[in-house]
Amino acid sequence: QVQLVESGGGLVQAGGSLRLSCAASGDTICISAMGWFRQAPGKERELVAAITGDDSTNYADSVKGRFTISRDNAKNTLYLHMSSLKPEDTAVYYCNTDPFGDVGVRCDYWGQGTQVTVSS
Repeated sequence: QVQLVESGGGLVQAGGSLRLSCAASGDTICISAMGWFRQAPGKERELVAAITGDDSTNYADSVKGRFTISRDNAKNTLYLHMSSLKPEDTAVYYCNTDPFGDVGVRCDYWGQGTQVTVSS
């Protein structure tokens, strides 16, 4: 069992920055690779960024150069620093324990999501 709690969302002007946090607790064997997903109204949930167990990172083309994923293992916290935000980034952002879809279902967990709204 893993519990994920996102925070840090809010309303920001285009061009601004925001940092999202995801606090994880529970079964640590399920916490290796981690990722941030987002879902906008009427759109499918998409992977934004992921970080592997050895701290390699991956980003969607739409956010490369603007978003940075990181984690503090001592605090069991995942971060997503977002800069140069665009209205297109508006979505609910979720953290997840299976960004690559390659773990067992018992280790696939989602947070409740945090809303990010970017105004133009």
